[in-house]
Amino acid sequence: MASIFAREHLARNAVLAGILLMLGGDFMFALNDAMGKWLVASFSVGQVVLVRSIGAFFVLGPMIARKPAASLFRLERPLLQVLRVIATALDTAFFYAAVVYLPLADVMSYYMAGPIYVAALSHLLLGEKVGWRRWLAILIGFCGVLVMLNPSSAALSLSSLFALVGSVSFGIAIVLGRKLRNTSDTALVTWQTIGTGLVGAAAAVGNWHAATPLDWGAMLLLGIVSCAAHLMITRALKLAPASTLAPLHYTLLLWATIFGLTFFGDVPSLRMMAGAGIIVLAGLFIFHRQKVVDTVEPADVPKGVS
Repeated sequence: MASIFAREHLARNAVLAGILLMLGGDFMFALNDAMGKWLVASFSVGQVVLVRSIGAFFVLGPMIARKPAASLFRLERPLLQVLRVIATALDTAFFYAAVVYLPLADVMSYYMAGPIYVAALSHLLLGEKVGWRRWLAILIGFCGVLVMLNPSSAALSLSSLFALVGSVSFGIAIVLGRKLRNTSDTALVTWQTIGTGLVGAAAAVGNWHAATPLDWGAMLLLGIVSCAAHLMITRALKLAPASTLAPLHYTLLLWATIFGLTFFGDVPSLRMMAGAGIIVLAGLFIFHRQKVVDTVEPADVPKGVS
């Protein structure tokens, strides 16, 4: 009896630790996004993305050093690996391109549609069964995206399209990550960082600006913060059920609103708030239905950081 109680106590502690790591990781991501918006106001998106990618290796370096070099090159499904790298690179580049002109909360609202894209793409790309209730939620979520996008000839902006394409790329990257669940997180994050850095380098050609040591430090710190946030969320998903943690991801929108208002004076419009509300409700319903019908076997759980 004592051993059962001890196991239950450890399980509860693990779930609590997972929740705290998820909340902390989301806060770090929001902080990373606010720092990025501040930096792209003075430097090109390519320059920021390139130096950010270099900064990530301050975290990745020790992790890579502990693994055999060959493990980074012996990867499952190379074509899907390349597609995932492209998707993550587009996700990052388009996000920073969007926040140049749009409020942080507006851009984050588009990214909150990620679970909706994942649910739709999982049916199309992974063959996962999606019932009519989730399809209805997906359609409602897309309506929320349209409300935010406001696709009229007078209102549709290039920045909004950047945010939309970036958020779709984000969803594709998540689906491909699930497809590549047997690849270690170290390899996945390393290659996506390299790919993002190459995209940044290409975009920075002819658009490079002189920077102070403080600016360079901020761009490097951007990579450290984003990489640490990614690892915190990865660890959280190992300690607590995804269905418990997924709704907490919407705290990103709260932090984006707070940071946007505090540091940039951005006030979300009623249209953006209405669209975001529709998306959040649709996403929460999708999480709920996924929990109801979830039948994933232990062998299908993604590998951890190693």
